[in-house]
Amino acid sequence: MELFNQHAFKKEVPDERFKNFSLEVVNHAKGLPLALKVWGSLLHKKSLTQWRSTVDQIKKNSSSEIVKKLKISYDGLEPEEQKIFLDMACFFRGDEKKVVIEILESCDFGAEYGLDVLIDKSLVNISKNDRVEMHDLIQDMGRYVVKMQKDSGKQSRLWDAEDFEEVMVNNTGTKSMEAIWLQRIQKLRFSKKAMKKMIKLRILHIGHFVPDQLFALANDDSIEYLPNSLCWFDWHGYPWESLRENFEPKGLVHLDLQYSFLHHLWIGTKHLPFLRKLNLSFSGSLRWTPDFTGMPNLEYLNLMECKSLEEVHHSLGCCSKLIELDLDGCKILKKFPCVNGESLESLYLYGCSSLEEFPEILGRIKPGLEIKVKRSGIRELPSSIQYLTHITKLDLSSLENLVTLPSSICKLKGLMELNVSYCLKLESFPEEIGDLENLKELHATFTQISRPPSSIVRLNKLKSLTFQKSEVGLEDRVLFVFPQVNEGLSLLDVLRLDYCNLIDEGLPEDIGCLSSLKMLNLSGNNFKHLPRSIAQLGALQSLDLSYCKRLKELPDFMEMQNLKTLNLSYCKNLEEVHHSVRFLKNLHTLILTNCIQLKRFPGLCIDSLRYLCLRGCSSLEKFPKFLRNTIVESEIYMLENVMRELEFPLTFSQEIVSLSQRVFSIVLGGNKFSLQQIPSWFHHRGMDKSVSVNLPENWYVPDNFLGFAVCYSGRLADYTTAHLIPLCDDDGMPWKLDFFYLPEGRGRFSTIHLFLLPLASLWDTSKANGKTPNDYGLIRLCFKSKIKRTNFCLRYYVSQS
Repeated sequence: MELFNQHAFKKEVPDERFKNFSLEVVNHAKGLPLALKVWGSLLHKKSLTQWRSTVDQIKKNSSSEIVKKLKISYDGLEPEEQKIFLDMACFFRGDEKKVVIEILESCDFGAEYGLDVLIDKSLVNISKNDRVEMHDLIQDMGRYVVKMQKDSGKQSRLWDAEDFEEVMVNNTGTKSMEAIWLQRIQKLRFSKKAMKKMIKLRILHIGHFVPDQLFALANDDSIEYLPNSLCWFDWHGYPWESLRENFEPKGLVHLDLQYSFLHHLWIGTKHLPFLRKLNLSFSGSLRWTPDFTGMPNLEYLNLMECKSLEEVHHSLGCCSKLIELDLDGCKILKKFPCVNGESLESLYLYGCSSLEEFPEILGRIKPGLEIKVKRSGIRELPSSIQYLTHITKLDLSSLENLVTLPSSICKLKGLMELNVSYCLKLESFPEEIGDLENLKELHATFTQISRPPSSIVRLNKLKSLTFQKSEVGLEDRVLFVFPQVNEGLSLLDVLRLDYCNLIDEGLPEDIGCLSSLKMLNLSGNNFKHLPRSIAQLGALQSLDLSYCKRLKELPDFMEMQNLKTLNLSYCKNLEEVHHSVRFLKNLHTLILTNCIQLKRFPGLCIDSLRYLCLRGCSSLEKFPKFLRNTIVESEIYMLENVMRELEFPLTFSQEIVSLSQRVFSIVLGGNKFSLQQIPSWFHHRGMDKSVSVNLPENWYVPDNFLGFAVCYSGRLADYTTAHLIPLCDDDGMPWKLDFFYLPEGRGRFSTIHLFLLPLASLWDTSKANGKTPNDYGLIRLCFKSKIKRTNFCLRYYVSQS
């Protein structure tokens, strides 16, 4: 009763006048919550007379089927609300609210208001991710209404492929048909006049239709009639060369014929005053576009991957409301008409390799314009580009024929992103590049640019600057020189100069002025020393000096207290790591792979370090000491002892990983190590995801016990849990070891994994309740891994000898 009252009266206690009617409805619902919600919402705010009539209708339905009982809620809707509800029940359950509203509004429905009514009557709800949802029984009720129409020859909607084929073959469609929505159809048989009677059809959606080789593609065999009443028309894989000439859908809002076999849409001009979206993408045989004169409200035109498209009709310039124009992948398109820029937000010409001239954009440009002409055949930019003042993003990447940029490009005051990467012939930026006062990203990777103009440091809103080249590019011996910073580039976050052939004089002495810099990549360069001021980069979080094979010494890291990642791999002349690295309290990744001259290594701050790689450091004789207390020193001793027993020299170790403050792991793999080399004292073995080991009496010896050594093969576990189980039957001491993704996935698929688990990681004095470790007689470890079988062994130490 309370549930019904909440929906009928918006309170738990009903008006006394309605009490008897309320009891009748609740009894008739037989406890079904959905019926109580729907009928309660239906009766909300109705008069006593209306209550009496409505309750009588509910009771008259003698069928026990709830869908029939619920139909009364549908009968109480206004005609347009009924249409909206049936569309949602038949087609749109689970779809995005935004898309559903767009489709319904194309049919000239008051979609927002209608949806609110349906929500208020508990027929529809909107999910957390903004999708239209309804109860299974509500959907069944809606489809039941439509199926009842079929019995009277007035079916208004089709959603089943078999039913659709029956109508198309037998020509049984009627003027009552309003909408057809098929998500996928494998075959299509039809009568040529199958749709001639469907004069009120407003929605036709055929998705993912792939005609077989026997399908007749000749225009004479196509459907002779498409309803001119259509507002929303989708046919993915439309199988004929054109639409029928008698197709004149004056109210059409949306036309999507992607993946079609069209050669042309139609000949001549059609008056489509309401058309907003035209999608002919991936129509590989399309040769030319229609005349756009009759489409004054066109907003979106998608011709992506129309690889046979030769010409875009010159009338496109008349479309003043065009927002997005996409011609990516139109490979043989040579000429492009003028475009009206009054509403334009996006122009995509990616991969138009035959297009040699930059598009002409007319009219007052709308702020926020994005232009991508990547991999097109454009040879130069016109000086008139300066008048496109509201461009915010300009992608000129991979223009193989572009040699220079006009100085007029520097007058684009609104430009925020400029990309000229992979313009392999581009040798320089204009001297006035610093005038782009709002530029935030500048990408010039794999170009011939070797001396950025000094004005570049005036880009004080720039956050990302990239000039990286490839290792192959070092062969040209052109030296890269970065200008003096002069306290500019104050907001720069990312600077990439990898493989730019930098020598000692190539980096500015005042590079330390880049006070906001967080990521600096200098890998693959030829300098021997770094500017001293680099030590002042206090905001730096990632420094990559890998493959700097001539680098002999590192800077003082003392002021880089935010540094998290330091990559020194393949620095083959590096003999030592600066002692200040031990004070980097946020450092979690340190990579020294194949630093073959490295002989000395300072202590590290174990609190933060999670990944240390010393693979191939053949001159390093001692494992680095970690600056922690005696217990941690003992744990490291354990690791060295294990490696010694494995007869596995440090030179061959692949990864050394610190997985928590007091737990250490080593990953052993490759051809140097196999399961047979696991020493015999790893005597507890298992073939499952968990192992339990009984501990001997008085196994814990204070001051001498160091921990447990665990070794297993297979994939690196996502995490491991360990429990000390007491001798009596109560809760144990839990511990969880979180593994993490190693840099570049290293070690995750290695053969052997070894980690050391000290008692301090398992023992929580606050939870001991007076017990000692010796009151615990069993240790259990559980692995979570994508590999079902995991081999491992366990051992604990009782002394350091």
